[in-house]
Amino acid sequence: MSALSLAYIFKQQLLLVDERYQLPRVESLASDLLISAGDQVIARDLLDDESIPAGLQLVPIRQLLQLWTVEQFEQASRAIQLLEWRRNHKFCSHCGQRTEAHGSEYAMVCPSCGYHQYPRVNPCVITVITRGKDEILLAKSARNKNSGMYGLIAGFVEVGETLEEAVRRETLEEVGLSLKGIQYLASQPWPFPSNLMIAFKAEYAAGDIALQPEEISDAAFFKFDQLPEIPFKGSIAHAMIMHAVHGSAAADDTRAWL
Repeated sequence: MSALSLAYIFKQQLLLVDERYQLPRVESLASDLLISAGDQVIARDLLDDESIPAGLQLVPIRQLLQLWTVEQFEQASRAIQLLEWRRNHKFCSHCGQRTEAHGSEYAMVCPSCGYHQYPRVNPCVITVITRGKDEILLAKSARNKNSGMYGLIAGFVEVGETLEEAVRRETLEEVGLSLKGIQYLASQPWPFPSNLMIAFKAEYAAGDIALQPEEISDAAFFKFDQLPEIPFKGSIAHAMIMHAVHGSAAADDTRAWL
């Protein structure tokens, strides 16, 4: 009998764990995605007609960010992103034929034309903006206008754009402000659905806050000692805010910083 594999079993953004939020061990299937060969770690989807095994539960992966170590969450992030990639590339984007999984690398291969489709990530910039020595810009997403949480300005990098240009553009578009002193801080894989958050800090340069209503429902400069509700610990946004407010040092390794 083969050894059991540690399994990331997902149903969309929900992960199957036990009552202690630990992963189950299961017998491997031929259709499983191998995440870590040496440690026998696999990933698979929980199908619609499959029941939840006794003693297990489906938990939002965002919730686990606050319960797991950075390393655990990063492996879960890798697993869910690879499953999403495989689901979205069942057919060749060149000729439409059904693809097959490559035997030794993460690639979906077309048996007809030979085209290889590899996993991709979406680069997103996220910026902590300060004004003077004791103010930080925080904004509320229009998609969560009923929430009391304020976060940072963020957005996708556009084709042909540098990261710094993306920082300036997103800030000008969403809140109407110009920046100076843009500096890189850190990065974090963010599996919603397959993003890489690239963190910067910057200083306010000019302008009055003018909201982009389809993106931002509210934004303001807050005193460091009068912050509203902010993103939870474990997210790069939380670490960035703590860096600005409390002067916590940025680390060469993002894992040590979060």
